[in-house]
Amino acid sequence: MFQKTNLDYIYKYLLISLAFLMPLTVSGANIIITLIVLIWLLSGNYKEKFSHILSSRLMIASIVFYSLHVLGMFWTEDIVWGFEVLHKMWYFILLWPVLFNIVNKSDVKYFILAFFLAISITEVISYLIWFEIIPPFKNATASNPTPFMSHISYNPILAFAIYLLGHEVLFSMKISKYKRYWYIFFLFTMSVNMFITGGRAGQIMYFAVVSLLIFQYFRSQIFKGLIVSFVVISSIFFTAYQTSDIFNTRVNDAIENIKSYESNKNTPVGQRITWALNSWEVIMDNPLIGIGTGDFPKEYLKVNKKNTPQVVTTRNPHNMYILILMQLGFIGLVSFLLIFYYQIVYSFKSHNKFYRDVGLAIPLLFLLIMFSESYLLGHYTSLVYVFFSSFLYKDFEKS
Repeated sequence: MFQKTNLDYIYKYLLISLAFLMPLTVSGANIIITLIVLIWLLSGNYKEKFSHILSSRLMIASIVFYSLHVLGMFWTEDIVWGFEVLHKMWYFILLWPVLFNIVNKSDVKYFILAFFLAISITEVISYLIWFEIIPPFKNATASNPTPFMSHISYNPILAFAIYLLGHEVLFSMKISKYKRYWYIFFLFTMSVNMFITGGRAGQIMYFAVVSLLIFQYFRSQIFKGLIVSFVVISSIFFTAYQTSDIFNTRVNDAIENIKSYESNKNTPVGQRITWALNSWEVIMDNPLIGIGTGDFPKEYLKVNKKNTPQVVTTRNPHNMYILILMQLGFIGLVSFLLIFYYQIVYSFKSHNKFYRDVGLAIPLLFLLIMFSESYLLGHYTSLVYVFFSSFLYKDFEKS
């Protein structure tokens, strides 16, 4: 039905479109994803496709992880919520393997430029709202200007864009002097934007990004990297704390939430602590295979009523590790962590600095922020993770 040359061009422009749309619109990205998957399913050569996918231990790990969710439906009681979880995580069984199979690494520069353009547009609109030049819309407010998505998703994606931009500035030998200056300008404006929006996990990820870039720059000088990292991060934190009302408030609120936990558990930080502690009680009763793919809301409600009835219940503990442990037990968690293990192993095997550094950054940064949110359940962050992971490890499909 499709000639291979034509397919390559179709995929190229669809993937560029996806790179541009994924930080901007759910519906737009979903249309592109649907087209990609349909073309892939209808274009034949299934033996070659599946052979390529199954030659990668990373892809096998992703497929096994999703398959455990399917198996978990057999011992779940809430089938409806179970199917909701399967729907949220379908990227691991189909989209990631499809992208891995079709992406051409010679097109990566176009994907990154499209992604940069989308983040730049988002950032400019964020500033226009913040300066009250245009009225807030969708998720944005004048005090927390994140228009296209909530700050929970926006700040981590912005932090990752800052990492990619910083890596280009520090390590790319191919960009011109003027382009480098332009990138430095956007590094500064994106960094400021990080602290006029309210995503704490993204801000923590930002500090991790700065540290990672510094250590990758001083690769063989660990002590020097530690000193520079401490000085730079301390300076940024102090400046942001003194100049950004929203960052100042979010930091102070987090500290106060922790200090007042015993007397008031119904705060943003207190709720997360309580959700984790209550979930752990259920995990210890079902350590090996968990309670099933769909039973988190029901089982958590029971333990919450018993232990902390004054705290609001939840369908999601806002911690990816706790969620997987409760649903699928330690078997599920090991399967999940294997995905990141292969990413880290493959990144160290690369002889290309970009793929080595960014291939290490993605798992480390996501492993960090998933302590505060189930980021691979959300559309925006999971799509960014899967999209970039689809080409960063293609060199090692037979490793």
